[in-house]
Amino acid sequence: MLRLSQLKLPLDHSEADLQLAICRRLRIPPGQLLQHRLVKRSVDARRRSAIALVYSLDLVLDLDARAEQRLLQRFGGDPHLRATPDTTYRFPVVSLLPERAESGVADPEVPAQGPRPLVVGAGPCGFFAALLLAQMGLRPLLLERGRPVKQRTADTFGFWRGQRPFEPESNAQFGEGGAGTFSDGKLYSQVSEPQAYVRKVLEELVAAGANPEILTLHHPHIGTFKLATVVRGLRAQIEALGGEVRFEARVEELLLEGAERRVRGVRLASGETIAADQVVLALGHSARDTFTALHRQGVAMAPKPFAIGLRIEHPQPLIDRARWGEAAGHPRLGPAEYKLVHHCTGPTTTGRSVYSFCMCPGGLVVGATSEPGCVVTNGMSQHSRNERNANSGLVVTVEPADLAPYGTGPDDPLAGVAFQRHWEERAFTAGGGDYRAPAQWVGDFLAGQTSRAAPQQTGPGDPIASPPSVAASYLPGVRLGSLEPCLPPVVLDALREALPAFERRLPGYTMAGALLTGVETRTSSPLRIPRDPVSRESLNTPGLYPAGEGAGYAGGILSAAIDGIQVAEAVALARLSGPPASG
Repeated sequence: MLRLSQLKLPLDHSEADLQLAICRRLRIPPGQLLQHRLVKRSVDARRRSAIALVYSLDLVLDLDARAEQRLLQRFGGDPHLRATPDTTYRFPVVSLLPERAESGVADPEVPAQGPRPLVVGAGPCGFFAALLLAQMGLRPLLLERGRPVKQRTADTFGFWRGQRPFEPESNAQFGEGGAGTFSDGKLYSQVSEPQAYVRKVLEELVAAGANPEILTLHHPHIGTFKLATVVRGLRAQIEALGGEVRFEARVEELLLEGAERRVRGVRLASGETIAADQVVLALGHSARDTFTALHRQGVAMAPKPFAIGLRIEHPQPLIDRARWGEAAGHPRLGPAEYKLVHHCTGPTTTGRSVYSFCMCPGGLVVGATSEPGCVVTNGMSQHSRNERNANSGLVVTVEPADLAPYGTGPDDPLAGVAFQRHWEERAFTAGGGDYRAPAQWVGDFLAGQTSRAAPQQTGPGDPIASPPSVAASYLPGVRLGSLEPCLPPVVLDALREALPAFERRLPGYTMAGALLTGVETRTSSPLRIPRDPVSRESLNTPGLYPAGEGAGYAGGILSAAIDGIQVAEAVALARLSGPPASG
């Protein structure tokens, strides 16, 4: 089988056009193409007047092995034609046959004696760590501080709609599925990931209920409501393989033994203790109380850079036209996305970057705080992406030096947490102290003026496709005013520098009636829990496996899930070497 990539066709091509393009590309007669299978499809919109679909395909040709090899040699200098790579995931210590996976019978190569491994946190990292451990026969116990996704969804939507009080343990950050449950459900990474791991994650998500299209789209996403179905499916798979998932089980303390500080278990907030020699710490980026408890116990950690800023909303048709031109609305394109970056050069901003974050086409801006008395924004979309607004985070990089004044000393690993909380509390106050978010029209923000009313249309235009102002989608609601009190001056300066640059990339981006809502602070973890690059154990706490976004090793659903798989592999390999000795 051969892999052909970068095959471009116009938007309105037919299936026959695709087959003909394959044959022309390979210079073979149509009769030699027996089958083609879609691997990936993406959009090339660099020229808005000639938008193309770009295909990667696996091909079955009517050629024997020698003839296929000669074909590859003929295209020897072409990087877009090669033998189809093997992207099969292989377990590091067992090779379960499908019937064994279904029955939950593990290969005897993996010792099952001793305390079962614990996984703390039921986000993407924790779920995939627990799933892999279960598939290897290790019967993990997955502990989640929040509630099951059905109850969590009722709590979160009830809070947004003003029908339920804020629940500190059941919200947009905490509960089954993690923070990604209330997002766009993007399944792509900003860094290159090993393809076998990517394929493993996507196939498991499809098996748990995700749309199979995620296997072939270049920028796949699941959507909020579909994600709820998927996480229930993952939980069912873990339980069917002998694992266990417990909710409202917040870990308060590690049980450590001797001078070596070896993990021997955990103590829950209820007072219950659970024995374990291996604890996968798959916290999300918002588990601040757990970070504090770990720091108090001496677990090694360090501050790390992250980014903060605002959410910006535009009419989705405006973004469609800016990206797709006259092709906007074409059924093969769907709502347009964008990705923007600006490297600052201003007198106070040089060295910083401003970038779009978690862009949600046809989505909503939602309240994402995990603490009372704070306002945090995030974006989310359903699978259909059919809401009227596009929204994205616009965030500015901050470094440990920016965080230090908020900590207890120059190396305080919790300084970033204090920094985030400070600006979230300011936003809460600016929003009126009732979980509404402070908001400001882009025109007023750039002019340094307080927003009090919606801008009026001042020139020609279609008031339906280009309304003079955006209808705020943020739940629980917004309060117009000034965002000046809600972010550090250098962040405000950087945003004002970047917005005109983004206008040059996407015409209409700085329309006076685009809406900025604050604040976006939970872009990534504010700290890192260092680990050994091979064993993946904490540098000073043997048996503790920091993993995923909260520990500083992932950014998004896909990379967090992959890190969970890789940490589960390390746990299984360590188990092969035998149980750790008691001190």
